[in-house]
Amino acid sequence: MSSRKPREGGPRTRRSFTPAHKLELLAGYEQAAVVGEGGAFLRREGLYSSLITEWRKARDGGLLQGKDAGESVGRPTPEQAEITRLKRELAVKDRKLATTEAALEIMGKAHKLLEAISESEAEQADQQRVPEAFRRPNRRGGS
Repeated sequence: MSSRKPREGGPRTRRSFTPAHKLELLAGYEQAAVVGEGGAFLRREGLYSSLITEWRKARDGGLLQGKDAGESVGRPTPEQAEITRLKRELAVKDRKLATTEAALEIMGKAHKLLEAISESEAEQADQQRVPEAFRRPNRRGGS
């Protein structure tokens, strides 16, 4: 049996990250996540995904920009939290609007196509019902 005990050197000191280091780690994680390596990045750096989520919210709320190395970040003020919430809400609404506009454009094109098909079929049906002597000449350049 091994004589090594868990945490042999005593408990580890708690790590702290400067705002600049948090931004650097966020950028590294987001680059890694693009290629599907987000989990590997977190393991390599010894981070939890909840930290990334928390830091992302702080960054989006403007809490990490312009802070000195020793300055604490703290929680966002109610106004900052509201601004962040409204920005997220606006982004969701913008995505929904883009989807709706694309759907309406497609529906408009489908409507025009169906209308053209319907008119074409109506013309063909009219020409079949009218006796040959009373048919109009073809307007499309043919006889």
